[in-house]
Amino acid sequence: MTESIRDWLAARWVAGALFMALCLLAILPMLMNAWPPALLLIFLHAPIYMLHQVEEHGRDRFRTYVNQKVFGGVEALTTDAVLWINIPCVWGLTLVALYAAWLVAPGWGLMAPYLVIINAVTHLANAIKRREYNPGLLTSIFLFLPLGLATLYAIAGTMQQTVFALCVALLVHVMIVVTVLHHARQLRSVRPAAAK
Repeated sequence: MTESIRDWLAARWVAGALFMALCLLAILPMLMNAWPPALLLIFLHAPIYMLHQVEEHGRDRFRTYVNQKVFGGVEALTTDAVLWINIPCVWGLTLVALYAAWLVAPGWGLMAPYLVIINAVTHLANAIKRREYNPGLLTSIFLFLPLGLATLYAIAGTMQQTVFALCVALLVHVMIVVTVLHHARQLRSVRPAAAK
């Protein structure tokens, strides 16, 4: 990603997420008459995730929190990583989940609820461990958990669909953690060398 594109996206993507979330929620009444409840629940994960991203990443809160509180001042979570995680990965995966639920079967869309539930659990675990608020915690509790659990209750996926969806959602989170930890190690290994 070139620096100019990154800077342009970094300055605008959170505002874009808020605008898109409100637009998607605004068309929900029309969809309620046309779509089955299972598809509506999967659809809702996109705007709800975008609202979460507004709380989490507005004013670069989450990246700053992670780098200062979790990694002690090391810039383990970069602006590029935030953009790649949230735009192609999160938005892309929720779109894939919606299409899978629509074109194949609702159970194949369970990637979306597992993605939000795992994300919510990580926010809650961090809040409990550190005994403090972290950016994204409120929407995790009040939006992610109710929507994710309601979707899992409403859509009875097969064992194959459930395992696949859970594995995809876990893989996304594992890839994020591994990438951030790897970057932090690289930066820490450069620091002593630079000090010499």
